[in-house]
Amino acid sequence: MTGSSSQVYMDETRFGVDVRLLGLFAVLLMFGLLMVYSSTIANSDKSLQPETGLFFRQLLHVFAGLILTVTIAMIPIDLWDRFGKQILVVAMIMLAVLVVPGIGPEVNGSKRWISLAGFRFQPAEFAKLALVIYTAGYLTRMRTRLDSFSHGIVMIGIVMVATGVLLLAQPDFGSFVVVVATVGVMMFLGGVRIWHMLLCVSVTACAITLMVVMAPYRMARVLSFTDPFADPFNSGFQLVQALIAVGRGELFGVGLGGSIQKLYYLPHANNDFILAIVGEELGFIGISFVVFLFGALLWFALQTGRLAAQAGQLFAARLAEGVGALLVIQALINIGVNLGVLPTKGLTLPFISYGGSSMLMCCAAIGLLLAVQRQCLSLEPPAKFVQSDAQTKSVVPGAKVVRKRLSRGLK
Repeated sequence: MTGSSSQVYMDETRFGVDVRLLGLFAVLLMFGLLMVYSSTIANSDKSLQPETGLFFRQLLHVFAGLILTVTIAMIPIDLWDRFGKQILVVAMIMLAVLVVPGIGPEVNGSKRWISLAGFRFQPAEFAKLALVIYTAGYLTRMRTRLDSFSHGIVMIGIVMVATGVLLLAQPDFGSFVVVVATVGVMMFLGGVRIWHMLLCVSVTACAITLMVVMAPYRMARVLSFTDPFADPFNSGFQLVQALIAVGRGELFGVGLGGSIQKLYYLPHANNDFILAIVGEELGFIGISFVVFLFGALLWFALQTGRLAAQAGQLFAARLAEGVGALLVIQALINIGVNLGVLPTKGLTLPFISYGGSSMLMCCAAIGLLLAVQRQCLSLEPPAKFVQSDAQTKSVVPGAKVVRKRLSRGLK
């Protein structure tokens, strides 16, 4: 590799991957297990809750996720590029199956799970990664024609609309927002014109607003978000209880295991609202630690994408960027919901919330990052990339890329 920053990055590698990323992955998993254990203490008493063993189930999820991580990390990146379309088709079929009456259990008015041999799987989690893989391949194949509105926006837009229809049929509005935001970030980094992006964002914003207005329960969530204490025992109940938990934690928290809100006051304390328990038990310091972890994860993903681009592996670069965007965007939405910054939405906090499908998706995403590192860190960059640091920065995410996108869009 050329450039001082690339050399420093390579100095931190072992067995073809960055050990710092492995360390971050381990910290996220261990912290998640710790918080799941703490948030499910009440469930350990059979007199309180007949469904026990949530912590040990999460241990099983983590173990299965680690196997999936290692398996995916060993698969050559070229195979993901070659079969990206087929993977997306499989994901779409799985989403479509949920629309069929009688298939999949209905929970709180939503059909998001497929039951098989006693296990539940959420196809939306698989669809998120499938879209990242497909979009990375599409941006690579069409990189010379992304200036065209039809190739830069319309073609990928058709895929997004089809996926969105299937997700909203469940309904799963949160996953829809995550995939739209993730694909949007990937398109921006991939070279789509800024004016095309602004038009697409405007249309998407109008569509989302219309979907909120047309669905009474979504509108109720938005109204309760603006003033949750107006109806603290009904529409604003979850957010009020989450804010109470965060408020009790103050700076350093009440101590690990000392949360009161998890004792059947805060719904989904081990899942969607686990960050509120982090805030109650570990305080502002604990929440800041979680934000730092995901900030570091985004940095590793973008750095991996940069090194892949320097090695001439553009699909791997787009894939690394998409994986980082997917995990961090979902984390930011979950954090925003727990802190009352965003309307209540049923999204897990990656690596930390309880849930098998979410854990498998997150571990698979890390496996893709490790696969990119294994392939690209061992390659020498092609001649056109062997330039000074100032020149190579123009082909990877950064301030110069942003300026380039803006200048191209203003033409």
